[in-house]
Amino acid sequence: MEVYLADKAGLCFGVKRAINTAFEAAAKDKVYCLGPLIHNPQEVERLRQAGVQLVEDFASLKQRDSLIIRSHGVPPGVLEEIRKKGLRIIDLTCPFVSKAQRDAEALHRDGYQVVIVGEKKHPEVQSILGYAGDNAVVVETADDTEDIHFKNRLGVVAQTTQSYSNFSKIVLKLLRLSKELKVFNTICDSTQERQDAARVLAGKVDVMLVVGGRNSANTSRLVSVCQNEGKHTYHIEVADEIQQQWFEGVTKVGVTAGASTPDWVVEGVLDKLKSKKIGA
Repeated sequence: MEVYLADKAGLCFGVKRAINTAFEAAAKDKVYCLGPLIHNPQEVERLRQAGVQLVEDFASLKQRDSLIIRSHGVPPGVLEEIRKKGLRIIDLTCPFVSKAQRDAEALHRDGYQVVIVGEKKHPEVQSILGYAGDNAVVVETADDTEDIHFKNRLGVVAQTTQSYSNFSKIVLKLLRLSKELKVFNTICDSTQERQDAARVLAGKVDVMLVVGGRNSANTSRLVSVCQNEGKHTYHIEVADEIQQQWFEGVTKVGVTAGASTPDWVVEGVLDKLKSKKIGA
């Protein structure tokens, strides 16, 4: 059985930077992280073992304690509370998320009703929402626009892990519902590159494996991309989840991984696939 890895797969620059910085900080002092740094349980556990303690709020922390702002960012009100408490901030917000926050803030300041294309409960979307003003709305699909009363002037930003396809459908729908529409394409380049590479690879193989956290939005998008190519697609977090029956009669298998999936996890999957225990 032949095994192929997508041309673009695994850790993006922003996530790699966040992970490395977190490990470096933990090596020097006790450090806390407000929520999981990234949506990958295996890497979050490695960080915990290195001394990065996960906290859901910062109420119990003391002045001068070090607190990591994770890659998804936080609303400005939360950031202000952290500063007032006197905590040392290690801001690891992804640069693409920071741009989406700034764009949402600028649109609100210029009098637009901000529309965020993304998942309502995702922490990144919640962080952007904090910059977007009181009348901002989150739209997940084009159908969602039917139930919302929009203003005449709309400004649009996207969750950085959105697909261009979904983003485009929503923007076209909003174009019909508004008098003025201003759009910032805040989808991360790495997200689109991984989706494009997964689509190309899926067209050449019999089965696709998508590696990454089940709580990872960008990994879930990769699953959808591969399924849309009509290929059997399996979403796994680690190599131990691989099942031999998936590959009966299969000659070519493709592997891709979300932008928050560390190299050591991807390598473990590739090693198992290439072993004699798996495949036709």
